[in-house]
Amino acid sequence: MAGVLKALVLNGTSPFSHRSSHFPAYSSVNVANGLTSSHRKPQAIPKGGIVIRANLQSNQANGSGDSDWAKPLMNFASKNFLPLALVGGVALGLANPTLGCLADSYNLSKFSTFGIFAIAGLTLRTEEIGATTEAWPVGLFGLVSILLLTPLFSTLIMQFHLQPQEFITGLAIFSCMPTTLSSGVALTRLVGGNSALALAMTVISNLLGILIVPFSISRFIAAGVGISIPTKQLLKNLIATLLVPIILGKVCRESFKGLADFADRNSKLWSMTSAILLSLVPWMQVSKSRSLLMMVKPETCLIATGMGVLLHVVLLAFNALCIQSLSVVSGGSSSVFSKKQNATALLIVASQKTLPVMVAVVQQLGGALGDSSLLVLPCVAAHLNQIILDSFLVSFWLQKEQSLDNIKTA
Repeated sequence: MAGVLKALVLNGTSPFSHRSSHFPAYSSVNVANGLTSSHRKPQAIPKGGIVIRANLQSNQANGSGDSDWAKPLMNFASKNFLPLALVGGVALGLANPTLGCLADSYNLSKFSTFGIFAIAGLTLRTEEIGATTEAWPVGLFGLVSILLLTPLFSTLIMQFHLQPQEFITGLAIFSCMPTTLSSGVALTRLVGGNSALALAMTVISNLLGILIVPFSISRFIAAGVGISIPTKQLLKNLIATLLVPIILGKVCRESFKGLADFADRNSKLWSMTSAILLSLVPWMQVSKSRSLLMMVKPETCLIATGMGVLLHVVLLAFNALCIQSLSVVSGGSSSVFSKKQNATALLIVASQKTLPVMVAVVQQLGGALGDSSLLVLPCVAAHLNQIILDSFLVSFWLQKEQSLDNIKTA
């Protein structure tokens, strides 16, 4: 071997500028005789010699560079786990319905719904609910808006005609639902609103909704299509499906201190578990009726999705107008409705509608108002859209608040 590798220099800057902070000395290796010296001074490199420069920092960067691109994706998936889970469930049902049909044959949807509300009871903190006494007028109006006022929009929705008509009926049922179980509270907490008030409205509206929703559907929707719903039976089924697991989850939390601590420490894990359980429902519904769904025109799906977006925008505008009016009537700037934290919680929570309760109601209808898959599908899109829209709204509020803070400190 004619060529001799004279020097191997490990340095992050230049070959002979200074010693590397990672290695005690330069090393020169003579490949011809295999002798290694770690203490000799570096020799001049003859013409034709080969210098290999290893930059430890760049190697580390290259080693971690492969995972740098994955970090934004992981962060995005973590922050948007629920929408991604719902979209994934629908896509999986459309792509391969076999497994979803098998799961539906074993009534897995009932177990998933039970699990969602059991988790809701397990993660429910009593002290947070008790912190809302000062803002009780705001919470009271929130319950009225959620359970009595916003369901009135279902009569307007039923005036539209679309094929299949189940898309319209499903959105009308959706407008009669109580508020979301988790996203409203999470967004309220993120923007700095009264999260305790948001939680109280969420819990109470869902509990009272078990009593009120069947009558709202019977009054505003079923009467318009000439169908009579067994309200008492539906009420019993909803109590067994929704109220019982919430109570069981809450009892377990209060009975076992270690379990309560575990639930509080792993709130994100429970939220992701609940999202997965929720995504099972549209997956099975879409799988069961894939052949029917494939017959629906794409433009019809777009129209139904647009109507879901419009419904949420209308509810936001309606509640914002009510908040402003109540603020003026009840004392202006000194009113509890004028406090930013209370108004934020009320606007977000009172304008959202929950998908799990809607799915539970549709399951109990037994096809009385149409195919359950067609009823649920536009509501899945509406549920996703309201989360996305409110996320943008919260982001806008945060940016605006940050701009005001920068102006004040300037």
